[in-house]
Amino acid sequence: MPGPSPGLRRALLGLWAALGLGLLGLSVAQEPFWADLQPRVALVERGGSLWLNCSTNCPRPERGGLETSLRRNGTQRGLRWLARQLVDIREPETQPVCFFRCARRTLQARGLIRTFQRPDRVELVPLPAWQPVGENFTLSCRVPGAGPRASLTLTLLRGAQELIRRSFAGEPPRARGAVLTATVLARREDHGANFSCRAELDLRPHGLGLFENISAPRELRTFALSPDAPRLAAPRLLEVGSERPVSCALDGLFPAWEAGVYLALGDQRLSPDVTLEGDALMATATATASAEQEGARQLVCSVTLGGESRETRENMTVYSFPAPLLTLSEPSVPEGKMVTVTCAAGARALVTLDGVPAAFPGQPAQLQVNATEDDDRRSFFCDATLEVDGETLSKNDSAELRVLYAPRLDDSDCPRSWTWPEGPEQTLRCEARGNPAPSVHCARTDGGAVLALGLLGPVTRALAGTYRCTAANAQGEAVKDVTLTVEYAPALDSVGCPERITWLEGTEASLSCVAHGVPPPNVSCVRSGEARVIEGLLHVAREHAGTYRCEATNARGSAAKNVAVTVEYGPSFEELGCPSNWTWVEGAGRLFSCEVDGKPQPQVECVGSGGSSEGVLLPLAPPDSSPRAPSIPSHLAPGIYICNATNRHGSRVKTVAVSSESAPQMDESTCPSHQTWLEGTEAEALACAARGRPSPQVRCSREGAPRPQRLRVSREDAGTYRCLATNAHGTDARTVTVGVEYRPVVAELAASPPGGVRPGGNFTLTCRAEAWPPAQISWRAPPGALNIGLSSNNSTLSVAGALGSHGGEYECAATNAHGRHARRITVRVAGPWLWVAVGGAAGGAALLAAGAGLAFYVRSTACKKGEYNVQEAESSGEAVCLNGAGGGAAGGSGAEAGTEAAGSAEEAPAEGEVFAIQLTSA
Repeated sequence: MPGPSPGLRRALLGLWAALGLGLLGLSVAQEPFWADLQPRVALVERGGSLWLNCSTNCPRPERGGLETSLRRNGTQRGLRWLARQLVDIREPETQPVCFFRCARRTLQARGLIRTFQRPDRVELVPLPAWQPVGENFTLSCRVPGAGPRASLTLTLLRGAQELIRRSFAGEPPRARGAVLTATVLARREDHGANFSCRAELDLRPHGLGLFENISAPRELRTFALSPDAPRLAAPRLLEVGSERPVSCALDGLFPAWEAGVYLALGDQRLSPDVTLEGDALMATATATASAEQEGARQLVCSVTLGGESRETRENMTVYSFPAPLLTLSEPSVPEGKMVTVTCAAGARALVTLDGVPAAFPGQPAQLQVNATEDDDRRSFFCDATLEVDGETLSKNDSAELRVLYAPRLDDSDCPRSWTWPEGPEQTLRCEARGNPAPSVHCARTDGGAVLALGLLGPVTRALAGTYRCTAANAQGEAVKDVTLTVEYAPALDSVGCPERITWLEGTEASLSCVAHGVPPPNVSCVRSGEARVIEGLLHVAREHAGTYRCEATNARGSAAKNVAVTVEYGPSFEELGCPSNWTWVEGAGRLFSCEVDGKPQPQVECVGSGGSSEGVLLPLAPPDSSPRAPSIPSHLAPGIYICNATNRHGSRVKTVAVSSESAPQMDESTCPSHQTWLEGTEAEALACAARGRPSPQVRCSREGAPRPQRLRVSREDAGTYRCLATNAHGTDARTVTVGVEYRPVVAELAASPPGGVRPGGNFTLTCRAEAWPPAQISWRAPPGALNIGLSSNNSTLSVAGALGSHGGEYECAATNAHGRHARRITVRVAGPWLWVAVGGAAGGAALLAAGAGLAFYVRSTACKKGEYNVQEAESSGEAVCLNGAGGGAAGGSGAEAGTEAAGSAEEAPAEGEVFAIQLTSA
């Protein structure tokens, strides 16, 4: 159908606009005159400023103004408005009035200005210096001037914990400042806690913010003090010049570390060391008395905490008691001289000398002694007693007398004969009595070794002998001869008793061992496992070889030694150790074992004697299984070998016949790892063989499900097979992968969408083939079908923007090395006639005539094939010329007529081209 011209389109739009203006009517109502004040209600910080705007709708007001008691800074005016800045606003509440005179009437607008003050000062009343635990104290918070009070909230805090919170909602708007007081019970955990007050002025409901402030924190110090007096521990008596510990303890203190301790003896203040354990306090100090303090004194202990104190007093007596003095007329005297002993003490003390008291207190006690050897190092004791404050005190002194006399060498201190065992460390002692202490010197009479007397040292056999000991001091000397005997256990050395002995079979020999020791040891030798002692000459045989145990014994112990006796003899062969016939298996890792009996171990060599093996050495396994084994040859020629065994006592010869065999072996040449069959051909077996001597037997089986017996090859025969070759020397396995190839078949050919495609639409053809090796996909399209897209593997054919030329038969062909297979499908491209009726229920005869003219214009206009672009037509609302293919009928509606049926393989070709007009709204 032909479309309208631009001139006709503009005429229709003008007609629609005229009709719209004809339907629109204006009605104007009379409005009253008014005065307005902005802002009508305002909240300003105290001391701040504000602009007020006073206006009216009166066309020509006679006069106007703004009445207020607040200070003004500037004014701006217009015909119907007035703006004025108010500054330094401090009144809690004011009501400015805006007025205008208009048409003999006064127009007014009244406003409301309130001020607020931030909580800049938040004060917490000072807390007591110390607060007893369990008693109440008062917290009081003041916030002067802040307001309005109705928006104010005060909170008392312990650290971050809220104790009490109060808001003042409902207070009159002019109210300012607030006070919050609370009574709090003091607790232990409140000691050192910080208390504070937080003020919040919440003006968010008025469009402002939340203003907060907090007071400086105040620390609370709580305490608990026991009503009991401190416990004082101190001696009742204190001697002048002495030091004694005193202690003072008190429980039930909190905080104990804050307590102060005062400790004094008379007017002397002590310096205590204070230790704490929980709520208990212990103060210790050292009390020292001087001569000026002698007499009765008071010991005072006072504990102070939180301004309160507890005190205890104890009596202490300071006394003087000098120690007694014991003197000898001569502390060191020669034997036979008289000595006087005197014991004396203070004026009030009573002394006792060796149990004999003095006649009166304050008098000395005396004793006379005729010095003898027995009085040397004699101790004398002097005791003194003194009564102080009802208690008897005592002190004592002692002295020792030294008596000088010549040396004495007694048998008890220096024996005439010594017998010591060798080895352990001993202290050699030869002591002499005498004063001064004599020096003792012991040396051999022949001028040899000297004994190290009094020193701890090892005893050796070299110390044995006779020594002369001499003791001497200033009073004279004494001489004595002593004999030292050193005993030691037997020893068997390599000279007297060698560890190894070698005998030759058929000769005569004897086994004897010589041992050293004091006293002289007894030696006997016994063969291991036997009880008979070996004595005299032996006729050597092989059975005499072995280990013999020789033991030497005396009073100091015993020594034992193993003697290994070796009997040597010439070489000899045994069939079991060196066989006459041997089969060499290739790759088995075995060497020829030729064991030869002989001492020392014979050297063995096997050499080829005839045929291809002449002069070739037969690889021998070493007799000791050491890593010195020769390398195993990869090939060994069979034949006759001569084995020769030799040692220093002779040689032997043996003939060995060698044959060669090998284990099964398969490789790629005899059993390929990849084999290919063709489906449908006659069934065949795997091509696998193996090398080896004797000839191996080869069997192949499929892994997993067994291969069924069939006459022809099937693709189900593909898989993994395991072939096993076996002979007497082992097995060899090989894995074979069998692939079955087959001819191609096009298994699926489908169109999307399945129901055909409208002109300008998209469609896709999918082709799936089954083949091995994989098939190559090719397409044949209808003649003239252009702009066809293919996927990377040609399995998908796609068309975007289908035209009539794309309709028809498409063929998909699959090809591989074994053949070709094809399938066809028919695609139809169809489009409906789209009629659009343009009309209106309201618009009158003019609009109906315009619509009829538009339809006639469209029907009569020629439409060239492909003249308009579909997308441009859809966005502009104009008619579009569509070039389609397929049998679209005029009676179908848009979506239903756009999906004509598509064909299947081998259907007839599509009908001729059909053209349609489609009108879409913008």
